[in-house]
Amino acid sequence: MSAHDFWEDPEKARNVSREVALLKQNTTSWESLHSRVEDLHVCAELAGQDEELSREFDQSYGEVAREIEAMELATLLSGEHDGQSAILTVHAGAGGTESQDWAEMLLRMYLRWSENHRYKAQIVDISPGEEAGIKGATVVIEGLNAYGYLKAERGVHRLVRISPFDAAHRRHTSFASVEVIPQIEEDAKVELREDDLRIETYRASGAGGQHVNKTDSAVRIIHIPTGTIVQCQNERSQHSNKVTALRILKARLLERERVEQRKRMEEIRGEQKEIAWGSQIRSYVFHPYSLIKDLRTGAETGNVQAVMDGEIDQFIRTFLESSKGSGKMTG
Repeated sequence: MSAHDFWEDPEKARNVSREVALLKQNTTSWESLHSRVEDLHVCAELAGQDEELSREFDQSYGEVAREIEAMELATLLSGEHDGQSAILTVHAGAGGTESQDWAEMLLRMYLRWSENHRYKAQIVDISPGEEAGIKGATVVIEGLNAYGYLKAERGVHRLVRISPFDAAHRRHTSFASVEVIPQIEEDAKVELREDDLRIETYRASGAGGQHVNKTDSAVRIIHIPTGTIVQCQNERSQHSNKVTALRILKARLLERERVEQRKRMEEIRGEQKEIAWGSQIRSYVFHPYSLIKDLRTGAETGNVQAVMDGEIDQFIRTFLESSKGSGKMTG
């Protein structure tokens, strides 16, 4: 990077700079962990003589153990875009209020997961349901490896439970889909021609139709050639919402191109693969028994409440392990 001609090729220089920054971040994390483990050794020797130190040791040990597990999980990531932030979208399936309530439950699960991992999660668009729940929502989850982990969540999620909206207390099955794409870098080459965009503004609204503000600050962008629609209403400023919406639109168009490339390669190879977006990946049963099972890997747990509170790492881990083992990792 110190070479005099380093910036003669700006794109190559930026790629190298990003890679160096990532390596530095990983090195710093390992050095910090090593230091904390050494501190634990000292604390362990003294813990037996002091009750307060003993409690401190137990707390620190749990934190370090979780950090080690997270760093081990990161070693399973090898996709081109795995290190990037993620754009996650939840869509309610057919079924009205039932599916809309389920979509909101999933949204909460991912927000709690993000919080547990100290990621910054920002809801940039949300469409409330008529009676309860949401029709859909888009969240930008910022942080190292967010996309690498959350790509394990792409697909259809199925819920079986006694409906809280059914006076007869019957069992209902609901579906919601989850889309995850990487947030692209600012300098990614995605051409957006002004003539191809239709930009609309409207008044942002919250749950129950309450107006977030009294101006047309929300932005909807339609990419006419592909029909791709992006909305953003999180920010007070129309300009800020437009910037965010354009960034998400670029990410979706880039993902669309990657999907098309994969399809073309599969056609050349003559392979027949299931479309991930349309496939059911996980079943959440709340009644007549408690069980959450990943249908791709067989991973399961009966601790429904923990999972709905964001503890989904076991499913992410088994997916990454099985994908790596089968050579089907995609970034």
